Amino acid sequence: MKVKLAYGKDGLWVQLPDKNVTVVEPRRIAGLSDDCEDIRSALREPLGSPPLSELVKADDTVAVVFSDLTRPQPRQQMLSVLLEEISHLPREQIVLINALGTHRANSELELEEMLGTGILEDYRVVQHDAWDEESMVDLGRTSFGHPAYVNGEYMRAGVKILTGFIEPHLFAGFSGGPKAVLPGVAGYRTILANHGWSMIADPHATWGVTSGNPIWEEMREVALMTSPAFILNVGLNGHQEITSVFAGDMLQAHAAGIEFVRSASVVPVAQPFDIVITSNSGYPLDLNLYQSVKGISAAAQIVKPGGSIVIAAECCDGLPDHGEYADLLRMASSPEDVLAMVGSPGFSRHDQWEVQVQAQIQRKANVYVKSSYLSPEEVRSALLNPCESIEETLSDLLDRYGADATICVLPQGPMTIPYVHGQT
Repeated sequence: MKVKLAYGKDGLWVQLPDKNVTVVEPRRIAGLSDDCEDIRSALREPLGSPPLSELVKADDTVAVVFSDLTRPQPRQQMLSVLLEEISHLPREQIVLINALGTHRANSELELEEMLGTGILEDYRVVQHDAWDEESMVDLGRTSFGHPAYVNGEYMRAGVKILTGFIEPHLFAGFSGGPKAVLPGVAGYRTILANHGWSMIADPHATWGVTSGNPIWEEMREVALMTSPAFILNVGLNGHQEITSVFAGDMLQAHAAGIEFVRSASVVPVAQPFDIVITSNSGYPLDLNLYQSVKGISAAAQIVKPGGSIVIAAECCDGLPDHGEYADLLRMASSPEDVLAMVGSPGFSRHDQWEVQVQAQIQRKANVYVKSSYLSPEEVRSALLNPCESIEETLSDLLDRYGADATICVLPQGPMTIPYVHGQT
């Protein structure tokens, strides 16, 4: 059989055996027939809030937070309608903030692709810098004992609006909602503490879990400390079309969005598999290998101990060169070394959360990476196995596990939350 994996912008077709193959995808939901009209309706009939146009007064200052390039948020549709709804406000009283977290700043060309020329030229756009402590506001400490630093531009606005999209997340449960604040516009020390060793190691810090998940609960706590006035979140399908719109009070609108996305993305399987083939949902989510740990983690939910995961991730942005993900992996010789290093007392480094998640998975399964931009040496430097051809790697794995080995394919990668029935 042939299956198309989400890979880069064009996808990747793979030829698979005709037996013992299970394809697991999110429930198919059609895109909305009129995105802008549905967004406008949600802004005018929000959950737990007055309509946005009534909420924002003519003398208010407004900060609108949007997701960075690594997220497929349909920013142009969302922001154009949102800005129309507050057009009674002078544009100089509005700031748009790129919620980079600890990711690199986006280039001018990338911002133009993300926002469109009109929005980029007509509004002030600020790129969050998590390391610029002088630009942060200190909100004290969270109930977890962690420092809470948040972008000053955001904090000085009278009306704070969070935008984004909701998808399953490997350790925050779901994206959207409070994630626009932490990690989106939070300080480096706040992000590092929230993504720290013990937080990531908590068994509740996983796909689809918010209640009892310390990472998500602290994200919610910090977001509430900033008093966001309104959120606009959407759900997307595998074609990155808007399927649903949720607006209004952060907690109410995000909760409604989570339930909608959960109903589409959580998929049971009867038993774990010897081999799981996955993607990282294509561009822009598979920009680099760091981001692609998400797809590996989705596959890990249903692979047998000692099994193998094969991920197709284009990685046009490399490992990447920015951040410390690649450096941390080069400092270790095995996943066990990674966990010992990151878990050592006092250890604190940027991107340690991603190498920790990756190493935890590698204790369970072998991981192979198919990429059009990473060399075999670069893949090996990340302590992973290079895959030149998924078909050839699969043939080798079937020799290892036997011709009757079970295979699962997750064409949309982390847009699906697979789980073994009876093990939730």
